[in-house]
Amino acid sequence: MYLFRCNYGICLLALTLTLALAGAGRAQTAAPPAPDANPYRQAVAHLEEAEQQLTAGNLSTALSLVKQSNEIFTRLQKESAAKLAEHELSAQESQQLAINQKLANEAQAKADPLLETAAAKRKEAEELRNKGQEAAADAAERESRDQYLQAQTLSIKSATYALRNQQIIFRFLAP
Repeated sequence: MYLFRCNYGICLLALTLTLALAGAGRAQTAAPPAPDANPYRQAVAHLEEAEQQLTAGNLSTALSLVKQSNEIFTRLQKESAAKLAEHELSAQESQQLAINQKLANEAQAKADPLLETAAAKRKEAEELRNKGQEAAADAAERESRDQYLQAQTLSIKSATYALRNQQIIFRFLAP
């Protein structure tokens, strides 16, 4: 149940983040980590690198790595469906899933209003610019950009919590 909810949330999150990223005007590319033969370890490596990039403030790189990790976990879900159905989580793993899900929901709940206010600020900036109030428009645009970046950071953080749940669910694939 967690598996499908997390993947749907991540897909929705990716769309939202892509729009936020385009609005923020940032464009960087992620340098892929060294390839690993084990897809599970590769997904975990992408996730860990994404968290490091997020901490460093490299949002577009972190987003790219989160997307790559999600793609691998999605592929693992399809390829390992039978094994996954047989695997039971321990009480501690289930508890950690619940904690991660709560943290993901809280981070996304903080991000959603920021996206709305950022969009409103962007619209306000356009209106001010049309009225010839350049200084006020620039200030509103800066606020909008800052709010988009804050929302993107929180959304990526939410995605990393959801992917940590995927890591727990597929841990049995680690050699």
